[in-house]
Amino acid sequence: MTTSFNLAWRLFRHEARRGELTIILLAIVLSVAAVLSLSLFSERLQGALKSRSAAFIAADAQLRSDDPIDEAWLTKAREEGLSTAKQVATRSMVFRGDDMSLVDLRAVNEQYPLKGAVSVSDQPFGVKQETKALPAPGEAWVQARLFQTLRLTLGDDIEIGDGTFRVTRVLVDIPDAGFSIFNTDPIALINMSDLDKTAVTGPGSRVRYVGYFSGQPNDLATFSDWLLPNLNDDLHSWRTVADDESAIGRSVASAERYFLLASLLAIVLAAVSIAVAAQRYAQRHFDPVAIMKTLGATSKVIRQVYLYQILFITALGIAIGLIIGFIGQQIVVSLVADRVDVSLDVWHWRPLVIAVATGATCALLFSLYPLLQLFSVPPLRVLRKDISANLRSRSIQFIASGGAIFSLMWMYSQDLKISAILFVSGAALVLGLLGATFVLIALGRRLGSGRMGPWQLAWARIKRRAMDNSVQLISFSVTIMLLLVVLVMRNDMVSQWRSQLPEGTPNYFLINITPDIQPSLDRHFSDNGIQIEEFYPVIRGRFVAVNDEGVNTDVSKEEAPNREGRRGLGREANLTWSNTLQKENKVIEGQWHAGTDTNVNEGIYPVSVEEGVASRLGIKMGDKLTFNVGSEIVETKVTSIREVNWQTMQPNFFFVIHPDAMKSFSPTYITSFYLPTERKPELTNLLRPFGSITMFDVDARINQLREIVEQVSVAVEFILVLVLMAGSLVLIAQVQASMDERRQEIAILRTLGAKAGLIRQSVIFEFVIIGSVAGFMAALANELSLYMLQTSVFQMEGSLHVEYWAIAPTVGAVVVGILGAFGCWRLLTLNTSQMLRKMV
Repeated sequence: MTTSFNLAWRLFRHEARRGELTIILLAIVLSVAAVLSLSLFSERLQGALKSRSAAFIAADAQLRSDDPIDEAWLTKAREEGLSTAKQVATRSMVFRGDDMSLVDLRAVNEQYPLKGAVSVSDQPFGVKQETKALPAPGEAWVQARLFQTLRLTLGDDIEIGDGTFRVTRVLVDIPDAGFSIFNTDPIALINMSDLDKTAVTGPGSRVRYVGYFSGQPNDLATFSDWLLPNLNDDLHSWRTVADDESAIGRSVASAERYFLLASLLAIVLAAVSIAVAAQRYAQRHFDPVAIMKTLGATSKVIRQVYLYQILFITALGIAIGLIIGFIGQQIVVSLVADRVDVSLDVWHWRPLVIAVATGATCALLFSLYPLLQLFSVPPLRVLRKDISANLRSRSIQFIASGGAIFSLMWMYSQDLKISAILFVSGAALVLGLLGATFVLIALGRRLGSGRMGPWQLAWARIKRRAMDNSVQLISFSVTIMLLLVVLVMRNDMVSQWRSQLPEGTPNYFLINITPDIQPSLDRHFSDNGIQIEEFYPVIRGRFVAVNDEGVNTDVSKEEAPNREGRRGLGREANLTWSNTLQKENKVIEGQWHAGTDTNVNEGIYPVSVEEGVASRLGIKMGDKLTFNVGSEIVETKVTSIREVNWQTMQPNFFFVIHPDAMKSFSPTYITSFYLPTERKPELTNLLRPFGSITMFDVDARINQLREIVEQVSVAVEFILVLVLMAGSLVLIAQVQASMDERRQEIAILRTLGAKAGLIRQSVIFEFVIIGSVAGFMAALANELSLYMLQTSVFQMEGSLHVEYWAIAPTVGAVVVGILGAFGCWRLLTLNTSQMLRKMV
């Protein structure tokens, strides 16, 4: 081994015994432990949530097709190690004697479902129970609504197409039933082997063939890469959990983005702590380097010694950090195991790689400038302590530090937008803080003069240690800003989730309500203590033209490959009319037609269009839309475009027309109501006087939504706790980094006769001032970060959080003041002689 290596190793062991490496070693340990624990916990949570949300599509991925799925594709999937299942879905009439009803017929094979479970009950609207069984050949399981419509009892026979089936179970739900108020017919579930005898899938029928695939992510990705080039966009649709646009899918996607955000912030916190520690490490070694140069050591030897030192410290810090991080996240997983479905048996290598890369990259790149400073220390410092490093330019430090942070964020997230938002916000905060530092220096010069009380002494110290305080101010502010981002983002996100499903959310919907029975229905429910929500008029109509240009109105799969002309809905639309804007609807362009000239003389009426369908069909403000309702034509003009919150459990519509346009039509109505679980047995008697009304139960789906949201909320809260703990440790590390200078200052003040109370108060006041300024600047930067994150990443409405402009400075002053007091407490209890001996 070389002389430099031996010297570095001896120096490392010597400083380790004396505790000289504590600050930088703890910083590296903290960074690695925080990144590993947060990343590993996040990845395990994401895996658990994806597995849970996969139950809502009955697999990890679905292939939907208008033609039968090629068996060779299913064989290929099984060769790749995937499990497969099949379903054929169509709509058909079901008969029992003289009664009949349209049903959503699902024929499944024995492997269905791959994820989730089929739910059944022993009686209509009874308590559900999950089962792994499926209908045997000749059996049918049907939903409770069909019992009401066909006056069924268990054991009755029904006819589906040319086949006869015995009803043996009440079907409550299947995993991929989906949810649509207008297009949900009662489901009838049969065995795949019985499909042919029904003869309902002949020419002209609308049939959907579904293939289900489940397995390891890598196997699924391999199969997906092979399959997608073979698909026809007109016939096939490939869907995974990541493509789920339901309320559940969006909630899980938001949670995953939050986990990613929290992990990115852990990386930045780690970088801040190492930056502070590296700077302190270099300053503590100015004297040893000056002595080594005085004794004849060459610059090459000194560089090698300290580079080896950094490598030794980094390796040890990474090793200890990995152990602590792993133990920490195991403890957290154990604590949340009863509330969140996270398994300790699942291991992910990516967080381990990221944690090691974070520790190594931050330690080396953030040490670059301090080491260059260290190498430039002149030998004359042995005689004159006021001489420091000759290196003045900080451009190397900014480039190396900024590049390290951004590279790590981008490498971890693979999301340039989130990385750029956080990086730009942090850069803006740093620039603002540099300006704030000059203001503090000016205030310190003014307020630190005169009779020397604790406040004057604190301001004087801020002015005297301007550069060190600026670094500390920046690190405090960045830490507080990151903690604010995680905290406020969590509050806004969880609040949004829970507001979608508040207590009392309607869990039953009634459709096909005719105008003549609407008043008696309302009275009947009111007499039974049940509040009915708003009645929405609905009529089916076909969207046929835009600006007199015909659109596609194809209704069968045979027409799909030959479609020409402007794109249409491809099905009938549910039209409603009202002068009142619905809840959770927002006009984003134009004016709501309650205050618009209806243009009745020309027979053209205002219509409001949902933004998504407007974008998809190329509809713009002022366009003339034509609808065919029965045998009549209704012409409208687009006067507004609406943003609709589809995550609420309420009827929403693509088109809302002015009431004057629909006066000649007789609609049916749709409404909803909330019924507590304990009153569920009353449903049959409650609806008996209204045999023509159809009711469907979404209580199970709402409970599933709530369960997912609750689990995600708990997971987010624990992520928040982990980030807060990491941030607190960073703040402590930053306070500890300034202890040497403070020891010297306190010793001098004590020697000059300053009382302990004066010194203690001045130290606390100094930290209070720095903490309050850091908190205020962090609150301002937090607003910038949150606005960009909410609007660009989380698809939420941006909002100001003015309350944190007061909370952040207050909390910053209190927390940093307390940390400063505790950090300096031991120094303040030492007498002057003890301090002087420690300085030697």
